[in-house]
Amino acid sequence: MRPKNRKTKKRKNYPAIKQSNDTTTVLFSQPASLYAVENHYCAGCGHGIVHRLVCEAIDEFGIRERVIAVAPVGCAVIAYDYWNFDVTEAAHGRTPAVATGIKRVRPNNIVFTYQGDGDLAAIGTAEIIHAANRGENITIIFVNNGVYGMTGGQMAPTTLAGQRTATTIHGRSLRREGYPIKILEMLAVLPGTKYLERVSVHSAHEVLRAKRAISKAFKMQIDNKGFSMVEVLSMCPTYWDMTPIQAADRIKNEVSTFYPLGVIKSC
Repeated sequence: MRPKNRKTKKRKNYPAIKQSNDTTTVLFSQPASLYAVENHYCAGCGHGIVHRLVCEAIDEFGIRERVIAVAPVGCAVIAYDYWNFDVTEAAHGRTPAVATGIKRVRPNNIVFTYQGDGDLAAIGTAEIIHAANRGENITIIFVNNGVYGMTGGQMAPTTLAGQRTATTIHGRSLRREGYPIKILEMLAVLPGTKYLERVSVHSAHEVLRAKRAISKAFKMQIDNKGFSMVEVLSMCPTYWDMTPIQAADRIKNEVSTFYPLGVIKSC
């Protein structure tokens, strides 16, 4: 669980407000489930956005005291620094297995994993497939930025063909490295999966769609309907060697053409 006595830097929360006559309506404020601390993510990274969307959904459902998150090995390895609810960690790739154990021992808790493409689609492939096939009543938040962000920008299973990384300096070769893996499409054939959707955070419109998908995934678990997973296409300006704006445009114009956005499966 989240380490005890961890010191975090607090800052004042200044919600955006709209004033009309004598009535003040709060339009935007910090989620209670999100600590007011500076984050370690690179400028333009999508992780901070997804962190917030998760917290907004948890607050709206009023389940913060029931939530247990399982953090991965990867860029989000210190997610417990940002989330104001119980968080435990798992060995690399074993996140769904740990979540399965927690959910079976504590079925009344809302258990979710937060995983990157290296954690989920490489070393954790077996864990995610079998958890999905068993229909475990857990929620998976899968952040796909197409590279190994924490360890230096190496090729990931989701790296697009032709994409240059630290280990594919001339671009990913389909002959040499094979095809990128479409995890949701692969899991969709399994009878245990109940809700699978792919979203993005490259624009304000897509962020709103991502929020709805994450909320639905949690609702599936709250209603005991089984395995749910949301894949979020995320920017990585640092290892894509782009500006944040260029990275967002790449999601729109290139990444989402190979990984189409929308509901893959809903039961």
